[in-house]
Amino acid sequence: MKIDFSRYSCQMALPGFSEQGQQLLQNAKVLVVGAGGLGCPAAQYLAAAGVGTLGLADFDVVSVSNLHRQILYTPADAGKKKVQVACERLQQQNPGIHVVPHDISVASQNVMELIDQYDLIVDGTDNFETRYLLNDAGVIASKPVVYGAIYQFEGQVAVWNIKNENGKRSPNYRDLFPDVDASQIPNCADGGVIPTLAGIIGCMQANEVIKYITKTGDLLAGKVLIFDAQTLQSRIIKIGSITQHLVRRLVETIVVPTITDEELKKGLTDGSINLVDVRSAAERAAFNIGGEHIPLNEIEFHLEEFTSGNRIVFYCASGKRSAEAVKLVKKRFPEANVFSIGLNHD
Repeated sequence: MKIDFSRYSCQMALPGFSEQGQQLLQNAKVLVVGAGGLGCPAAQYLAAAGVGTLGLADFDVVSVSNLHRQILYTPADAGKKKVQVACERLQQQNPGIHVVPHDISVASQNVMELIDQYDLIVDGTDNFETRYLLNDAGVIASKPVVYGAIYQFEGQVAVWNIKNENGKRSPNYRDLFPDVDASQIPNCADGGVIPTLAGIIGCMQANEVIKYITKTGDLLAGKVLIFDAQTLQSRIIKIGSITQHLVRRLVETIVVPTITDEELKKGLTDGSINLVDVRSAAERAAFNIGGEHIPLNEIEFHLEEFTSGNRIVFYCASGKRSAEAVKLVKKRFPEANVFSIGLNHD
């Protein structure tokens, strides 16, 4: 396909970019997995920059709760397949590229065949299972993976599995996080995320892709950029001697005291336990096991109430929001006698 260079004149004017850099983008094949908060801005800027073949993989549908951070969709798209809507918008944005929809759930049975069609993978997923899957597939296929993650006010960006001058590959996701207990980490729906953070981190991912393809700049390979949207501060941490420190830091932040059914029943019987429901009002109205109702987003205004007297047991459906409530309390009062339980736990 012939390139309309006038469209890209501003980026071609950059030092070291030129027509050659634009041709490299045109020849590139990039797969974005996840058409959500990260995938939308990443794909939009990669399309605008002129990546010649842009694949988008997702199997979900648009919901109203997506709209505050997933900027390719409108209220009229609710209920429609994300990948179809997103690819249509991206193709309209840049008719000079080839946009490929993959309306699939990426799994071990199809991941190798999927990534085989592309030079590089952008990880815009929101769960650890798929994140590890993409990482491992990239390692096996010797393909780079541009990683991004967001939660509340913090975002992370890194580039995994880059081939170094000595022929060895740069660190990958498992080198930083060998094993994560996903059940103990709340997702955006439970813990929240500021919408602008999705745009910031997604754009950073797109930036790393462009740098890699055009061979410009210093890639985030062998290191992780951590960005705080509240302070607008960022830091870059090298993976290596401090990797275990980071892993310990992650583990420390996710260890949450839990309580057994027997202990809960005994405590409720003898009055030594107070229950706190951290779910929404609608969830509580549908079903509850009693106790005080303080939604998760209001817990921080009641922290001192949980520091003395009876044991406090926070509860929600899965145990994720209640775990987040425990962390909020313990961050301020480490010795607080607070616990987490999920109504649907096994």
